[in-house]
Amino acid sequence: MVKTQSRGSIRGAPGRQRPFVIEQIVRLRYLLFLPRDYGKDPGQRWPLILYLHGIGERGDDLELVKIHGIPKVVEKKPDFPFVAVSPQCPDGTLWWDHNLILKGMLDDILAQYAVDPNRVYLTGNSMGGYGTWNLAIAYPDLFAAIAPICGGGMPEWVAALKNVPVWAFHGADDAAVPLERSQRMVDALRACGGNVRFTIYPGVGHDSWTQTYDDPELYAWFLQHTRSEEPSI
Repeated sequence: MVKTQSRGSIRGAPGRQRPFVIEQIVRLRYLLFLPRDYGKDPGQRWPLILYLHGIGERGDDLELVKIHGIPKVVEKKPDFPFVAVSPQCPDGTLWWDHNLILKGMLDDILAQYAVDPNRVYLTGNSMGGYGTWNLAIAYPDLFAAIAPICGGGMPEWVAALKNVPVWAFHGADDAAVPLERSQRMVDALRACGGNVRFTIYPGVGHDSWTQTYDDPELYAWFLQHTRSEEPSI
């Protein structure tokens, strides 16, 4: 839930400054998945995937978040070898409105759970694909690798991801988010020397995420990468 309140003194004559305070309360619900063997070895640190859903799953019902993506995968695979965090975007907002709270949520989880901070991965589809690009650009030193699906963003900012491995996905026939939205991001990242792969699915529309998240190669690719010691620009 997002709530904004403005409060302050109503006293004072016109032409004089009066103090006011604006308070914003954001409650970000999320699903947390721990692998079946989590905790058996007290010294083991687990990789983590942060998943950002699409626009249709916004609200305050976490069951909606299980419809697609990583939350759908882990429902079928209790041995999924990652800690998975799947927040729900509040109604009337977009993922990039919540970059700061997403960062705070991850900081809390890293502090409370046996997560390897050098193996934190980010992915999302549609609105979550946009959110993936945006959050990674905002905090490029947080993620070991990212996988935006049928998303897009601001190509002029993408140089921040020069040192972050990226694997982008898009359907060639996507009518909701045109292929060129991902293509521009990929081209800009390649132009600045970034480490980027781009998979285009021929004949596929907006749902390019189902086959992506069902493919074991994505998770193997994530695990090939640890957070770079070289700071991003």
